[in-house]
Amino acid sequence: MSDRQEHDPVTYDKLELQSDCERCFGLCCVALPFAASADFAIDKDGGTPCPQLQTDFRCSIHNELRQQGMRGCTVYDCFGAGQAVSQITYGGRDWREYPHTAHEMFNVLPIMRQLHELLWYLHEALAMPAARSVHSELKEALAWTKSLTLLSPESLLQLDVDSHRAGVNELLLRTSEFVRDAARRNQSGGHTRQKIGGRGADLIGAKLKGADLRFANLRGAYLIAADLRNADLRSADLIGADFRDTDVRGANLTDCLFLTQAQLNAARGDASTVLPPGLSYPSHWIHNDER
Repeated sequence: MSDRQEHDPVTYDKLELQSDCERCFGLCCVALPFAASADFAIDKDGGTPCPQLQTDFRCSIHNELRQQGMRGCTVYDCFGAGQAVSQITYGGRDWREYPHTAHEMFNVLPIMRQLHELLWYLHEALAMPAARSVHSELKEALAWTKSLTLLSPESLLQLDVDSHRAGVNELLLRTSEFVRDAARRNQSGGHTRQKIGGRGADLIGAKLKGADLRFANLRGAYLIAADLRNADLRSADLIGADFRDTDVRGANLTDCLFLTQAQLNAARGDASTVLPPGLSYPSHWIHNDER
């Protein structure tokens, strides 16, 4: 039995939900397709290795991806699915040495990524004291999701991951409502806030500089190129929100719900952006005092 299988699912090491390219067989560089655009300089079909992928599974332009027109690569985050598929599902057998596994391995990756993303959210939810009333359900969902990541490749390919995701998402939504309601009750002041957002809200290019977005439901909101400079997003639910080119310089993201590193990587920020614990400033953010 692997070390990963010996872990108690409820105390699963969250570090395993962070990308570790050194333990992956360059799966995202092969499995995923992309088209020439503002994010990618070239077209590439799924299952075809990127021309920059080296024999050691490293990227030849890793430190110059943005300068070379490959911004999309700096935004993508597999939540640790790449190393899980490489080292656990396939036991360290890479697709070059065992080419008969390649097609299957590439199809398993996006399924594993979805499961790992759900594990990330469930861990986040369990760290929220205001959601104690659903902690037992969250732990059960975490254990079940963890068990799915240990399935064989054949079983993973037959898994109805959309159905499983829908069930977990319902639980995460309840968690969000508990946490935001509790934060609302504890707020100081009492001034009336402008109601902005809503699930799946179209806020593309919205001018929200300095907006009070505390406790807002921004689940799945389209915030592409929105101006959120100096906005207050404390305790806002940001699960699935599209942060491509969103300007979050000076924004307060403390205690926001379900924000991921991938969302930050897609946004524009600087050293004045206040991040929640566990997330880091993307290396491509320009650290300056411009607002």
